Amino acid sequence: MNLEEYKGVYVYAQQVDNEISGIAYELLGKAKELAAPLNTDVTAVLIGSGVKGLADSLAEYGADKVIVVDDPELKEYRTEPYAHALSSVINKYKPEIMLVGATAIGRDLGPTVSARVATGLTADCTVLEIGDFPLVAVPGKENEQKHNQLLMTRPAFGGNTIATIACPNNRPQMATVRPGVMQKIEPVKGAKAVIEEYNPGFTPNNRYVTIKEVVKAVSDTVDIMDAKILVSGGRGVGTPENFKILEDLAAVLGGTVSCSRAVVDAGWKPKDLQVGQTGKTVRPNVYFAIGISGAIQHVAGMEESDIIVAINKDEDAPIFDVADYGIVGDLNKIVPALTESLKAELAAK
Repeated sequence: MNLEEYKGVYVYAQQVDNEISGIAYELLGKAKELAAPLNTDVTAVLIGSGVKGLADSLAEYGADKVIVVDDPELKEYRTEPYAHALSSVINKYKPEIMLVGATAIGRDLGPTVSARVATGLTADCTVLEIGDFPLVAVPGKENEQKHNQLLMTRPAFGGNTIATIACPNNRPQMATVRPGVMQKIEPVKGAKAVIEEYNPGFTPNNRYVTIKEVVKAVSDTVDIMDAKILVSGGRGVGTPENFKILEDLAAVLGGTVSCSRAVVDAGWKPKDLQVGQTGKTVRPNVYFAIGISGAIQHVAGMEESDIIVAINKDEDAPIFDVADYGIVGDLNKIVPALTESLKAELAAK
């Protein structure tokens, strides 16, 4: 493999029902940042049927070029045709870096494609940067240190340690990133990208599944990733019935209730409301951590919140290390009192 042939930072621009997923815009923002020290361009790979019209929005969020793979076989996501499309793009255009969102689709597509193009993949990255590998040169072997490598950082061993991984001998360097971890750049209205259409040809084989029916789940809950104020409860809330006091606080603030993994595991709340490494990554303006100890797995999903308010009876709880404001005491007394105080203040205005 001639590594010098591989150039550019590429992003798989996921679309569902001809609508670009938010993770694509987030990855384009990070791709723009990674491309700067490499002095290279950002390319979005758009795969689907009748999707060419979506290319302009990708340009507004940072894509210098959009490769469109458009074919009727790509109308709905299926592993085989999509993996064929993306691996064909990689083999033809030879990107140095390939980023994929760690969505339900991306978790299926990314590993399949990495295997086909014979490279590695680092999953669920929380930090991506360009640097040297090894991070510190081995004494006497300084000339073996490789520069301008993609350094991919992710939690490991259940979140108890952080690993930084590189792929120095294969290309592309591939990583998946969970939604909400990276931030979108401000869109440049009217920006245009070079659009190139490419179709490697699709011949259905015995790996092409047939979609009989698509059933969409209807949810009444607000996506916690979009909420500006989150009132989050943990095991310390005590019982599922006790979440009523959190719901009252959220109602006064115009916020949304979320929870920790322990609450989901106990069956008190659905997984859609889970914040953390195995849940969702959120960035609200205000995050209330109520009865949450602050395990690293939970903190990984909310530490980028603008303001963090922690309420816990244990003054040594790790959550206070990341909180901007902390209250030590009984949440059953503090939360209702806070709710009533806010109600009174709002009524006075």
